[in-house]
Amino acid sequence: MSPQSPERILIVQLADIGDLILSTPALAALREARPDAHLALLTSAHAAPVVQGMALVDEIFTFDRQAFNSSKSLLKPANLRRLFRLGHFDTVVFLHHFTLRLGTFKFALIALAAQSRRRVGVDNGNGWFLTDRLPDDGFGALHQAQYWLNLVGLLGADSSPRPAVVAKEVPSPLRPEDEGNQPLVLSQQPGTRNSELTIALHAGSGGYSRARRWDAASFAAVANALHHEYGAQIVLVGGKGDDTAAVQAALTVPALDISGQTTLPQLAGVLSQADLFIGADSGVMHLAAAVGTPVVALFGPSNADAWGPWTPGGRSVIVRSGVECSPCSYVGHGIGLREGCAARTCMRLVTPERVLQAARAVLDGNGSAGEDFSASPAASGLSQRIRILGVPVDAITYEQWLARIGEWVSLPRRVGEQGEGFAHHVCTVNPEFIMIAQRDPNFFNILNRAGLCVPDGVGLLWAARHRGRPLPERVTGSDGVPKIAERAAQRGWRLFFLGAAPGVADKAADVLRQKYPGLQVVGVYGGSPAPEEEDRIVERINAANADILFVAYGAPEQDKWIARNLPRLHVAMAMGVGGSFDFIAGVVPRAPLWMQRAGLEWLFRLYLQPWRFKRMLRLPRFVLAVLRQPV
Repeated sequence: MSPQSPERILIVQLADIGDLILSTPALAALREARPDAHLALLTSAHAAPVVQGMALVDEIFTFDRQAFNSSKSLLKPANLRRLFRLGHFDTVVFLHHFTLRLGTFKFALIALAAQSRRRVGVDNGNGWFLTDRLPDDGFGALHQAQYWLNLVGLLGADSSPRPAVVAKEVPSPLRPEDEGNQPLVLSQQPGTRNSELTIALHAGSGGYSRARRWDAASFAAVANALHHEYGAQIVLVGGKGDDTAAVQAALTVPALDISGQTTLPQLAGVLSQADLFIGADSGVMHLAAAVGTPVVALFGPSNADAWGPWTPGGRSVIVRSGVECSPCSYVGHGIGLREGCAARTCMRLVTPERVLQAARAVLDGNGSAGEDFSASPAASGLSQRIRILGVPVDAITYEQWLARIGEWVSLPRRVGEQGEGFAHHVCTVNPEFIMIAQRDPNFFNILNRAGLCVPDGVGLLWAARHRGRPLPERVTGSDGVPKIAERAAQRGWRLFFLGAAPGVADKAADVLRQKYPGLQVVGVYGGSPAPEEEDRIVERINAANADILFVAYGAPEQDKWIARNLPRLHVAMAMGVGGSFDFIAGVVPRAPLWMQRAGLEWLFRLYLQPWRFKRMLRLPRFVLAVLRQPV
């Protein structure tokens, strides 16, 4: 290449529609900073229409996403041949997080094929092939659009927030009653407004994860209400694989269905004419935000801090249920639960009422940019917290814990609102919990978001001392339940026992009532953590008017159940208690006191229950992991 040749820069964004839309601010900034450079984009064929025909880049290379998406896809001869035909580039910019090491090899191979001297990306420790890097602080530490703006800042571009831009085409207007093969679009002319409002609804989530979808009946309830309240014209948008037909079947008001009848640029044109867009996390949602339409975005398993609507200076509202385990996918540096959990409570608890509240705020001009209509539990308020292998442990004594419970119980219950008065989740963390969390990202996130993590296990006391942050005492669930029951009898706190084997919780309740006269156990129920039982169990607990909920489904299921249902529980505290009911009821004897004090209770349980041998192997693995971790 001659010295006079323009600099050749290849930008790599191989994800789907929404990800490419969120990359356009960076593309625009780079175009401004390097007007004479030859900018090429490597992207998926599915997403490419978002930017085709625009001046953001000079050249677009496309790969079929299905054939190119896996970590091993580049090892296929056909893909390798296509890759090495891309040509030489001076610089390659990767608008990707290098989450999987095998997947990272794919991007390194792209850099090799491009013969680039300069390789730019965000680095979480896997970007060994990069020459220019920014620290990757994890998904949600920055919005994806801001990550990529900061990244092109290394090439001299302005990294200030700016809107996304997309290819937009507004076809000739057609009325719903017109016939023909042209796509149906809104009946109003571009740039004008009818007297009625137009609200676009998208009942889908893109092809990546169906767990992000909202219930079709709920969409219909929102559409019906907005039509009656505002006289709004309802337009159903999206693709052929979305749940549009189910929404249409549940509607009691007229709606225009153009799903599957528009190209991406045409859909962008249609959305630009709407007064409001309502939909879950998807490429269509990002398309609406990019054309400046006010957005009400519904989030459950996915990370709104990373992929919320990008509307700098615009109008967007995020609606979340506030369950403690949300988000569960793409948190920190891991993929997490891409398809969510089986219960998907996070999306079920996004109610039509909350979405209507958000929509009214936007339509009536009462909302603000980036407003979040979510319900989140209040933090514990404790400042002395250490982390052991990434899991928080609170430096707390039994007496401090009981005082904290008293404060929680005294607060007025305000379910579904922000601030104090929420149910507080207490986790009894032990070495086994910590090792489970290393392999279970959902459990890891729950422990990190819990209101209080008490140190249940001498292994934690040892690990804390090893790290130079000693804990005041061991605070166990087995001893904590009787102590809470004693204080409850004195203060009038009402307890609910959930779980354990048949009859065990009833017997434990009887033992505690005899030991602490006046104790109010207002409910005892077995049930299971199965998703289909959740609603009925929550209703039962709330009807009992309990202050404190003990859940004995075993770890980690008991804490996952609490996390999913925390926003709708009317209790002050919910806590997983494992086998505590068994100990209290005398079904399983506790170790002698000297063994408890010596930290050998695990050995006694192994003697009684030798089948726990495999579980106990987590203890030496915990010790080794702590010793390997830098102090």
